[in-house]
Amino acid sequence: MDNELFDPGQFQAELALKSSPVGAFKKVIRNADTVLRARFESGRDIHQLIHERAWFTDQILRKAWSIQATTDTPGIALLAVGGYGRGELHPHSDIDLLILLRESNTDAYRDSIEQFLMLLWDIGLEVGQSVRSISECQDEARNDITVITNLMESRTLSGDESLRQAMIEALSAKHMWTDAEFFRAKRAEQQRRHAKFNDTEYNLEPNVKSSPGGLRDIQTIGWVALRHFGTNDLRELVDRGFLNEPEYGILTAGRAFLWQVRFALHNLAGRAEDRLLFDYQRTLAKQLGYEDNDSKLAVERFMQKYYRIVMSLSELNDLLMQHFEEILLRDAETTEIEPLNSRFQIRNHYIEVTHPEVFKRTPFALLEIFLLMAQNPEIRGVRADSIRLLRDHRRLIDDAFRADIRNTSLFVELFRCKEGIHRNLRRMNRYGILGRYLPEFGKIVGQMQHDLFHIYTVDAHTLNLIKHLRKLNQPEYQEKYPLAWRIFCRLPKPDLLYMAGLYHDIAKGRGGDHSELGAVDAMAFCQRHQLPAWDSHLISWLVENHLIMSTTAQRKDISDPQVIHDFAVHIGNQVRLDYLYVLTIADINATNPTLWNSWRASLLRQLYTETKRALRRGLENPPDREEHVRQTQHAALDILVRSGVEEEDAEELWEQLGEDYFLRHTASDVAWHTEAIVQHPDRNGPLVLIKETAQREFEGATQIFIYTPEQHDLFAVTVAAMDQLNLSIQDARIITSTNRFSLDTYIVLDADGSSIGDSPERIRQIKHDLIEALADPDAYPSIIQRLVPRQLKHFSFAPEVTIFNAPERQHTILELSAPDRPGLLARMGRILLDFDINVQNAKIVTLGERVDDVFVITDANNQALSDPELCRRLQNTIVETLGNSSGQAQPSMPSQILI
Repeated sequence: MDNELFDPGQFQAELALKSSPVGAFKKVIRNADTVLRARFESGRDIHQLIHERAWFTDQILRKAWSIQATTDTPGIALLAVGGYGRGELHPHSDIDLLILLRESNTDAYRDSIEQFLMLLWDIGLEVGQSVRSISECQDEARNDITVITNLMESRTLSGDESLRQAMIEALSAKHMWTDAEFFRAKRAEQQRRHAKFNDTEYNLEPNVKSSPGGLRDIQTIGWVALRHFGTNDLRELVDRGFLNEPEYGILTAGRAFLWQVRFALHNLAGRAEDRLLFDYQRTLAKQLGYEDNDSKLAVERFMQKYYRIVMSLSELNDLLMQHFEEILLRDAETTEIEPLNSRFQIRNHYIEVTHPEVFKRTPFALLEIFLLMAQNPEIRGVRADSIRLLRDHRRLIDDAFRADIRNTSLFVELFRCKEGIHRNLRRMNRYGILGRYLPEFGKIVGQMQHDLFHIYTVDAHTLNLIKHLRKLNQPEYQEKYPLAWRIFCRLPKPDLLYMAGLYHDIAKGRGGDHSELGAVDAMAFCQRHQLPAWDSHLISWLVENHLIMSTTAQRKDISDPQVIHDFAVHIGNQVRLDYLYVLTIADINATNPTLWNSWRASLLRQLYTETKRALRRGLENPPDREEHVRQTQHAALDILVRSGVEEEDAEELWEQLGEDYFLRHTASDVAWHTEAIVQHPDRNGPLVLIKETAQREFEGATQIFIYTPEQHDLFAVTVAAMDQLNLSIQDARIITSTNRFSLDTYIVLDADGSSIGDSPERIRQIKHDLIEALADPDAYPSIIQRLVPRQLKHFSFAPEVTIFNAPERQHTILELSAPDRPGLLARMGRILLDFDINVQNAKIVTLGERVDDVFVITDANNQALSDPELCRRLQNTIVETLGNSSGQAQPSMPSQILI
């Protein structure tokens, strides 16, 4: 009896004092909530808390039940079912009740049942209830696996216990759902549930209850055990030899951790919330005692522990479900055994050891088993007993094991298999082998980065990258990744790419430059595995430079021949370029599926193609800008003449344009612009052209070209108008002719990341709204005040601004890193307009919750900024304006000004 939680004498006195029982019930419930919350915060054992809440709820329900006059008759009983039936309740867990009748005579109890349920409603106790006879329970359970699962876990709260016993007998395997049928149904149910979470434990906002490795997986083991063994008590499963002691420890410790998280989550949300949303993660980390350190935030440390625990639970769930499968399904199968070697054999499509001492006598078999599965793709997996032996013997992997040439040879050979590389690396990670064989990999297991850009933990992202690399040699991906597919198919040694992928993020979370640190680890790996010097240097170089291609494509002006030449010099040769391009494609897709859009594809393709051309020309032959301009003009004239445009008209227009225009645009775009301008009927009015930048479905964005008399607020007006049109600007190229006309090109996507396509109605709307805004610039488009999406709200940080002059000092570079918010670019346009600053070029990059934008700017006289005080005021205004829009104050340390 726990009188602090529920004092029956005091409660009875409260009932006697009040005309209605509702007040007394509400008071005792409030008191219990307060007591249990205080006990949780003081560190009480979570098992006690879960059962104490269930015990208290038992007392309340029994009291409420006893108030009704007819509820103590033999033909009716009140049962707790489901999780509550197990005696487990969290602050806002479902309270599932069954009112069980001996006969289908609901009318005899209707008034009492209705009064009982109304009382529960009035006192604020939300329950899920059903009223059924024994035969009705049998009918429902026969047709629905969830119903029988719920009813199997039941307790009698009040009434005749023989009713429940009769129901359990009616639900037994003699009458429905044999052990094998029940297992198949629960396995299918689990597979469907896992599919909703992309079959991964590593979701950014996981569900503590339902995600892979969550509480529901533990419960599934219990349900199948209850059906087969008659008990779901984990300790009894050990006694029966189904679980061993280490597995029992993993299950109970993991369940306790998840219970603790769920209990805190319910308290924090004030409702039955099982999703670890960003809204709660930081607060939960603090409540559960995690603190920031030099390399990781408290929330990252908390989530890493969460991911590691659910991964171990998921691994154990795999083992135990397979164990059940062998007991319940395969015992009836005809046994087919196919020997592989003296250590392993295939039994009914699953690999197993030939005797229990295999790993102890020949430790290299700990790696060999995965190589054999890759070499024999018909193998469906590892038998449960062999998984258990793998787990028990992975302690044998030590420094001597890692240095053994047999083991290093086996590991390298895995990367050279035609199939199964990703699948078996994932198995190695799941069974805890990969992190032991490569301790540096073990450090990134379960490591998250608290942002919206990296949606997977580092280890999951790494294995996902290898999965994407494997896709690039499959014919069905030729259309989606045409260039990458062609390059991959001619790579001399794809295995080097997989090894580089395995190490590209290996140093995340250590502090410092993870690319440089990872390159050191990669070289050590290559040397330990005795790879040739050429292979080793390529792998290490790829790890160190795995970000450079993406960064160059997205942040630099790759239409500038000098940028291409400098990049080509850094790359050095065609082989490196090929490997790096393919690695970059896989890295982007494996980081976050939403990152791969048509514009990024076209940028990377352009950078690859131009760099390949520069390498063929020879690095000792730097680009000739004037020659490039002449070639572009000559090719454009050929197109124009065929279209009927007079050569003199084109050249007259071109004389008013600087060489930057011809460097930044292709010959086809120059011809497109020129023909439209020459034929434009209103030479003083704005001209707006729209077309796709490429024809391939996956390799293009939408190009908007604007030709209009120069006006100082042109950039600000244009970006504000595009913001109203729900367009996402990816790139801006601003050119001013000598006759004071602007020729501006914007590369845009729709807000969802897709290109505009050939929708006539959408194109007409864009043209109409832009022309209207440009024709009357004084009517400045208002900056739309959209709601900030929920997830973005939890990633606020102070904007950072760096301002410096380009080496040739013809213009100034402004780099902005800020939280992504609706209308951000429109606000930037307004700020630059207020400071009388012209935008010559802009690169817009959105990475999850963050934007990393680069603006090429000049003063009102089209000169580089030279006044440090002006730059400081500009920087402060940007930080204050954008910081306020994201809920961040101005930082105490100013961003850099290098002028």
